Amino acid sequence: MLVNCVAYQDGKKLADIAPDEIGQFVSRPECFVWVALKDHEPAELAAMQREFGLHHLAVEDALHGHQRPKIEEYGDSLFVALHTLEVVEGEMQAGEVDVFVGRNYVLSTRARSSQGFAGVRARCEREPELLRQGAGFVLYALMDAVVDRYFPVIEALEADLEASEERIFAGTPTRASVEALYALKRRLTTLQHAVRPLLDATGKLYGGRVPPVCASTQEYFRDVFDHLQRINQSVEALRDMVVTAMSVNLSLITLQENETTKRLASYAALVAVPTMIAGLYGMNFEHMPELRWTLGYPVAVGMMVAIDLYLFRRFRRAGWL
Repeated sequence: MLVNCVAYQDGKKLADIAPDEIGQFVSRPECFVWVALKDHEPAELAAMQREFGLHHLAVEDALHGHQRPKIEEYGDSLFVALHTLEVVEGEMQAGEVDVFVGRNYVLSTRARSSQGFAGVRARCEREPELLRQGAGFVLYALMDAVVDRYFPVIEALEADLEASEERIFAGTPTRASVEALYALKRRLTTLQHAVRPLLDATGKLYGGRVPPVCASTQEYFRDVFDHLQRINQSVEALRDMVVTAMSVNLSLITLQENETTKRLASYAALVAVPTMIAGLYGMNFEHMPELRWTLGYPVAVGMMVAIDLYLFRRFRRAGWL
C-alpha cells in the first residue's frame, strides 16, 4: 500500500505526486523523491524498481523479508534492512523496515509494524536546512526513529525484570518464576538480534570511506551509532541480571528443599527413638529383662519422652525445626 509519495527541492516540499510522475522529478538533479510503502505487494515494488532503477538483489531481499539487519551498498545506492520492535500487551512483536536510498530518492517500506513514520516526515519538513542535505538526512531520520523506539522496549524489559525479582524474594520461589525469567531472556535475545548487526553496519556510515549518499551526514550517523551502543550495553547488562536472577531463584528453591529435608529428618529422628524402645520391649523373649519390674513401663515411656524432648531442643536450637 502506498502511504506517501512526495517530491522535495532545496529542503522544501514541492508536492504530493503520483507514482507515475516519479520519473519526472528523479531526473531533476535539484530534486529528490521520498516514497513510503506499507506491506508492499510484489507489483508495487516492481513498479518502484522501474522508477528508481533499484538493484534486483536488494528488491529480492525486500520481497522475501525477514532479513538480518544490514546496510548494503550497490553502486551509488544503499539498501538498509532494519528490525522494528513493539511491546503489545506484554508481548514483543517484531517487524521490518527496508530502505532504498539513492542520490535523489528514498524508498521506505515496512512490514508487520503498526508504527509508521509520519512523525519523521513531519520533523524533516520542519527542518528545511537539514532536509536540504537530501536523501542521506532522510535515511538518518528513519534510522534514528527506529533506534529510538528501542528505548521504550528496554524500559519495559527492565520493569519485567524488577517485577520478577520482587516475586522471587517476596514469596516462595516457583517454577513459574524461572519460566518468566527465561521468557524475558528470549525477548532480550530478540532485541539483541536487532541491535548488534545494525551496530556493526552503522559504523560504516561515518569516518573513513563512506557511501557518497551519506558523505554530508556522517556526524548524524555517529549519533545513531552512539545510541545503538547504549542499547547494546543495556541489553548485555539485563541479560547478565536475568542469568543471575535465574541462579538466585534456583538457589532459593534448593535452600527451601534443604529446609524441608531437615524437618523431615528431625521428625523421623523423634519417631525413631520410641519406635526403637517399643520394638525392644515388643520382642518375644522368655527371659525378658525387667519383665516382672513394676516400674518398667513408666520408665520406658519416660525414657522415650525425655530423649525426644532432648532431641527436639537440639533440633530447634540448630534451626531444623
